[in-house]
Amino acid sequence: MKVKLLSSLIAVVLLLSTLSVKAQKTVVGVAASSPDHTTLVAAIKAAGLVEALEGKGPFTVFAPTNEAFNKLPEGTVANLLKPENKATLTKILTYHVVPGKLTAKDVIAAIKKGNGKAEVKTLEGEMLQVSLHNGKVMLTDAKGGTSMVTASDLMAGNGVVHVINTVLMPK
Repeated sequence: MKVKLLSSLIAVVLLLSTLSVKAQKTVVGVAASSPDHTTLVAAIKAAGLVEALEGKGPFTVFAPTNEAFNKLPEGTVANLLKPENKATLTKILTYHVVPGKLTAKDVIAAIKKGNGKAEVKTLEGEMLQVSLHNGKVMLTDAKGGTSMVTASDLMAGNGVVHVINTVLMPK
């Protein structure tokens, strides 16, 4: 009887510790767990941003999918991943990160407060414009390009991830 009780207790402790680890996954961990974000994760590693984005945060990450990266001109991703282009890659990636934790509810509230538009300052230092288009959150980058949020509020222990369908470009 004591052995069964002890075994059950150990199983519960292991289950709870596993759930706790999953709940504390970082924004990088959220992206790394998605088969649709392998290019983004490779880029984060090439830019040397893993440690920073696994930090305390909180961070809001607008995470382009592999398909989003595939929209870039042929050879762009391979070129950006080269060590000599680390600064450019870092600038592009940090343009997808906003300090603080902005849930979809927060973003939509800011858009409504701004009469249909709001701006958020990225970790890179430039602004992103957010608005609603046919009921979905749309991001407009510094070059006028747009990206739609296709999935939102993927929670991490140090922030939140929103999936987007186009890579955003700073000036």
